[in-house]
Amino acid sequence: MWVKLWGSRGSHPRPLTTDEFRGRISSVLQRARPPDLESPESRERFMAELPAWLFRPLGGNTACIEVRLADGTALVFDAGSGIIELSNDLKRRTARTRRFHLFFTHFHYDHIQGLPFFAPAYDPRVRLEFYHPKEDLEDNVKQHMQPPYFPITMDQHMGSSMRFHRLKPQPLKLGSAEITWRKMQHPGDSFAYKITENGRSLVYATDCELSPQDFERGPENENFFADADILILDAQYTLNEAIEKHDWGHSSFSLGVDFALSWKIGMLYLFHHEPQYSDKQLYQNLTAARYYAETISNDTLEVHLAEEGTEFTL
Repeated sequence: MWVKLWGSRGSHPRPLTTDEFRGRISSVLQRARPPDLESPESRERFMAELPAWLFRPLGGNTACIEVRLADGTALVFDAGSGIIELSNDLKRRTARTRRFHLFFTHFHYDHIQGLPFFAPAYDPRVRLEFYHPKEDLEDNVKQHMQPPYFPITMDQHMGSSMRFHRLKPQPLKLGSAEITWRKMQHPGDSFAYKITENGRSLVYATDCELSPQDFERGPENENFFADADILILDAQYTLNEAIEKHDWGHSSFSLGVDFALSWKIGMLYLFHHEPQYSDKQLYQNLTAARYYAETISNDTLEVHLAEEGTEFTL
């Protein structure tokens, strides 16, 4: 199973501002010394030693994750603005994908706003399979793309073959993988997905406000969360913000660490970043999350920020 993150911001896209860009250039120039600029090698070494928040932008696109199964089956989770970058990348690939399986956690704008710009949807040779646990899936997908909200409609202008599938309680089999889902706490509901293939598992749980029920030992939670290899989790807030914004439907990075340790998850990716946070603030949150994980437990938990462009193989 190969995974790539195409968008990890929450609520709305978050482009780098002019002042932030100028500030980064200024910070880099202040750090540079004549020996750092003597040769291509010294410049590369200098850049590699810069703080991550200066030289590794997290990206400003909203939620979209690509998963490729061992047999090449293409899964896409959410169609935020990140799916536009996925679409652009598909044009550069040698191998053409003619079938996509698109899963939605829910239908808030930041999770569907990129779908009208997903180029394969306009290709009559392509087949799109849409999935969601609720029966109004087709209406929810199509109503975002019609006047006055958008100038063209899916039915009239998207040439791909489309099918809409309401997910059942039973696991969905795709290739050699099994996909299960679970409702999470979020206004209007949001659904987490678990993809299991060849004994390895990935849980994608964005837009969720973790509750005591999510920590409870029971068959449903055990089967879904326990011992997952990787958890991509909504960690939009600090703990204080999560308390202040109770019932807003998002979690904190510290609660995410508690959750991952509780279920003995191997690796945690902090996802759905607060759009008001700069990259510097997010890297500071990462440092705090790692320190917290080391302080409260002897268990090994890898904690990472979900950076746009991150890819890994399970």
